[in-house]
Amino acid sequence: MISRQISQSPCTYALIFETGDEVLEGLKRFAEKNGLKGSSFKAIGALSQVRATWFDWESKQYRTAIDLDEQVEVLTLTGDIALDPEGRPAVHGHLIVGRRDGTAHGGHLARAIVRPTLELVLTESPLHLQKHHDSESGLALIRD
Repeated sequence: MISRQISQSPCTYALIFETGDEVLEGLKRFAEKNGLKGSSFKAIGALSQVRATWFDWESKQYRTAIDLDEQVEVLTLTGDIALDPEGRPAVHGHLIVGRRDGTAHGGHLARAIVRPTLELVLTESPLHLQKHHDSESGLALIRD
């Protein structure tokens, strides 16, 4: 992954992922290295593997929605990075991918391997986002 700061106010980065890069791992490493506490991101590109999940309210667990091992286009990838309850960056993304037959599939980003590129713009928020445990869902959610 190649990264470059492209604006200072608000602090904005361009991250260019390359073939073989895993998106969630790369974003988490970048957030840790740069001390990100509250960011949003958007991206387009292509993947060779993707897993998307959905949250099952009854079991309070994420379930696999799609698990593709084929070339797909990233039609949209958006999300945020906030601090988890232990103060570590937590990446939360949602994506929609397009398959060669024109169908679209999406969900909560669980795994994504880039091929050949993913172009991501990340903006750090001046108001830091903090995740807190939500007892009803069992999830770490952004709260005031």
